[in-house]
Amino acid sequence: MALGRAATFRVGSLVLVSLLAACGGSKSKEPPLENFTAEEIYKRGEYELEVGNPRRPDDALRYFSEVERLYPYSEWAKRALIMEAYSQHKAKKYEDARGSAQRFLDTYPGDEDAAYAKYLLALSYYDQIDEVGRDQGLTFQALQALREVIEQYPDSDYARSSMLKFDLAFDHLAAKEMEIGRYYLKQGHYTAAINRFRVVVEQYQTTTQTPEALLRLVEAYLALGLTNEAQTAGAILGHNFRSSPFYEDAYAQLKKQGLSPEAKKGSWLSEVYGQVVKGDWL
Repeated sequence: MALGRAATFRVGSLVLVSLLAACGGSKSKEPPLENFTAEEIYKRGEYELEVGNPRRPDDALRYFSEVERLYPYSEWAKRALIMEAYSQHKAKKYEDARGSAQRFLDTYPGDEDAAYAKYLLALSYYDQIDEVGRDQGLTFQALQALREVIEQYPDSDYARSSMLKFDLAFDHLAAKEMEIGRYYLKQGHYTAAINRFRVVVEQYQTTTQTPEALLRLVEAYLALGLTNEAQTAGAILGHNFRSSPFYEDAYAQLKKQGLSPEAKKGSWLSEVYGQVVKGDWL
């Protein structure tokens, strides 16, 4: 991940070399940090982050925190705060990273690194999104935070990255609905399954989960003997995803019962068909 302007690493600095020489590469023999300038401490933090042990961002975090403590009103303290948020995120201390990023935004709302701070805050939610079976609260929070990056900093590189992650997080929510729907379908609870697949088709229709949701609707409606709905789901699937293996499966199931994909009136699916196929919503 790019660190942005605030984290540009300058190994060639003579100040940094002198600091490292003074420290002797050992924290146990390190002189009190009060003896060094804000810039020197900050650059030691950069050194630990980039050249030290990359698996131990806490080593860098210590220096960035000390810049803030010892030189709270300096330009280096501002830079250290954004790097503190980055180091905490790298250490997977997500709540701490959110706190530091938010503190930067509250203190320096108009700074050029505000977009990066907002992006770090969003990442602190996004990177906690786990497998589909976990609680989706963090996914909703990630979506909201990513949306704020996109809306507040539309011309930034972070907005473009946020758009991609937003789509992935959105797909994650749809996948959760599919997981539950498949479970109900397998248990023979067809109405409950249909309700889950309907959410995907109506609310998450731009995600990769939609083709399978339409197939499962065909299966569930056929199981209930609701052939009009099954045919309409198949028609939507065929119009939008004809090359999909899900359509081939749906077509085969319909054909087995002497049916074909065809839009029928009288259900919520007929409205969806009108919107996505005929463009009635335009």
